[in-house]
Amino acid sequence: MENEDKQSRYGVEVPIEAIQIIDPGVVASESSTCNRTHKPLAYSERGKRLLSSEHHCMSKLYSTMGNLVPQPIAWGSYSSIPEVHFFLCEFRPMTDDLPDLKTFPAKIAELHRTGTSPDGRFGFDVTTFHGEIPIEHGWSDTWEEYFGRTTRVLLQLEREVRGPDEEIRRLSEPFFEKVIPRLLRPLETGGHSIRPSLIHGDLWHGNASMDKDSGMPIIFDAASFYAHNESVWRQPWNKINKRYRERYHEHFPKSYPEADYDSRSLLYATRVNVLDSILYKNDRSYREMLIEGMRQLVKEFPGGFERWEVSQRTRDD
Repeated sequence: MENEDKQSRYGVEVPIEAIQIIDPGVVASESSTCNRTHKPLAYSERGKRLLSSEHHCMSKLYSTMGNLVPQPIAWGSYSSIPEVHFFLCEFRPMTDDLPDLKTFPAKIAELHRTGTSPDGRFGFDVTTFHGEIPIEHGWSDTWEEYFGRTTRVLLQLEREVRGPDEEIRRLSEPFFEKVIPRLLRPLETGGHSIRPSLIHGDLWHGNASMDKDSGMPIIFDAASFYAHNESVWRQPWNKINKRYRERYHEHFPKSYPEADYDSRSLLYATRVNVLDSILYKNDRSYREMLIEGMRQLVKEFPGGFERWEVSQRTRDD
């Protein structure tokens, strides 16, 4: 089949006839509670994993904040074209606007307060996807361990996809051994703690809008996991920007130590840069953003957690 006879979802090609028919497998899955539905499609075993994961993530969000996401209904495979897979959800008409600055940050804060890990650990029970990039979360007792472990795996994948880079190799050891402990360990030591929050996982302006019918914000295309609530939506190009974050923190205060907030944000943005460097492997600018973030953080925190700990003891004496 020629390329022009296929449609694409998540970069996975789908035969055009799958777009043109309503398969009996989809009809059997439709719910009488939703008179309008939306049907993303994907092709092949990889596409099946993508849609299964999205259904699971959206179901977690819906069970926590049902008014914030479209209702997931089902996922499965076409009976007529078994290699084509679908995710069926409620259709919600959306505007082209950014989410409302007043209601959206409050709703996201409510999601993060309400959606907590069932056993207090960080991670997730299924593989999620950043575009086509799989993220194997597993579970960790601390945020530092989760973040370091999974980011190492992703950085190794970035190297495999793009080839080695001498500066990334040189920066990696201080990044993992100094920067991550320095910025994340204080969150959970000295009597301080953070609760794992259920987050969207890819919260940028392309995955959020306003519902035309209700006038309320809506989010979709989730890649959820249980994380530090401040993470993931920090990219400088994200139109859900500093104004939204400031409003958000009116409802969910910044974590201790608040003085580290901007640097933590850069750390979280750097992880997203790893993912984007993998996803957009032919665009050099994404690797350059990754290197610049690592370079800046390594320069800022050469002494790691140990130097910070000494400074705290000196201050308290």
